[in-house]
Amino acid sequence: MRLDKYLKVSRLIKRRSVANDACDNARVTVNGREAKASYHVKPGDVIEIVFGSRLFRVEVTAVNENAAKADAAAMYREL
Repeated sequence: MRLDKYLKVSRLIKRRSVANDACDNARVTVNGREAKASYHVKPGDVIEIVFGSRLFRVEVTAVNENAAKADAAAMYREL
C-alpha cells in the first residue's frame, strides 16, 4: 500500500492530500529515510511524522486496504 494511503486509512493523517503534501515537504520518514508518497509500506516499517514541533513515531503492524474507525488504531503501534 502507498504511504499516503496508509497514513489516511490508519487515520494518522485525516486526508490523503494532506498526507501527500507532508511527504512532499519531507515531514515523513520511513526507517530513518525521507519517503515519497509512493513508498510501499510493509509491516515492521517505522514511520516518523513531524507535526509542527512534535515528532510522532509509529511502527506498522498491519496493512489493510480498508479499516473501520475502531480498527484503524490496530494498524500501528506507537513508539
